[in-house]
Amino acid sequence: MDNQTLVDALMLGLLEGLTEFIPVSSTGHILLAGHFLGFESTGKAFEILIQLGAILAILTVYAGRLLKIAADLPSSPRARRFVIGVLVAFLPAAVIGVAAHGFIKTVLFETPKLICVMLLLGGVVLLWIDRIQLKPKYHDVMDFPLSLCLKIGLFQCLAMIPGTSRSGSTIVGALLMGTDKRSAAEFSFFLAMPTMAGAFAYDLFKNRDVLSAADLPVIGVGFVAAFLAAVIVVRYLLDYVSRHGYALFAWWRMIVGAVGLAALFIWG
Repeated sequence: MDNQTLVDALMLGLLEGLTEFIPVSSTGHILLAGHFLGFESTGKAFEILIQLGAILAILTVYAGRLLKIAADLPSSPRARRFVIGVLVAFLPAAVIGVAAHGFIKTVLFETPKLICVMLLLGGVVLLWIDRIQLKPKYHDVMDFPLSLCLKIGLFQCLAMIPGTSRSGSTIVGALLMGTDKRSAAEFSFFLAMPTMAGAFAYDLFKNRDVLSAADLPVIGVGFVAAFLAAVIVVRYLLDYVSRHGYALFAWWRMIVGAVGLAALFIWG
C-alpha cells in the first residue's frame, strides 16, 4: 500500500460522508471517482464498509432523539408504530439486496456509463418534483402510517442501481406520497440506519474470505473521513431543504452525470 492509496481513501471517504444523505447518490459518486482515480478495493467492499462512518454520524447527531424513542417504546403506541414503520420500510431493500447482491456488485457497480445516466435522469426527476405544487399531508415522521412507510421502502429499492441515490429515491417517494420536504429528508435519515447497517454487515460477511489486515488502513481512513463529513451534512441538511428545496442537488446530479459521460467518452 502506498501513500497515494491512503490519500484516495481519504478523498473517497469525504465524498461518501458529504453525499450519503443528500439525494445525489454517494455510491455513484464514489464509484465514478474511484474509476477515474484508478482506485481498486477488495471485492468492492470499501465502498460499502465506509458507510458505517455515515451511520455513526446519524447516531451521534440523533442520539438524544433515538434514546427518547427507545425510552418511550414500552408506553407509547406512537413510538412503537414509528419503529415498526422504519423496519417495514427497510424490508423490501433487505430482501432484494440479498437476492441481487452478486449482480449489483459485479455488474451494476462496474458500469460507469449507467451511473452517469442514472445521475442525469435522477436529476431531472428531482428537479421536476421540487418544482411541482404538491400538497403535503404528513409533516412529522412519527405520524407516518405503515402503508406510507412500505411505499417509501419500495421506492428505496430503486437505489440498488448505483447513481439513483438511496436518499433521493426515498425522498422522491415520500414527497409523491404526501410528505413535506423536511419530514421526507428526516425519514430518509432514520431509514438509512437499518439499511446501511444491514448492507455493511452483509457485505462484510460476503467478503470475509477476501479481506485481509492490509485492507484495514484504507477502510479505516475512509470510515473516519465519512463520519466527520456526514456529521456536518446531517446537522444542517434539514434546515437547508426546508428553506430551499432540492433544486441545487438536482442540478449537481445533472452536471456530474454530464461531465462523467464526457470524461468516459474521452478517456474511457
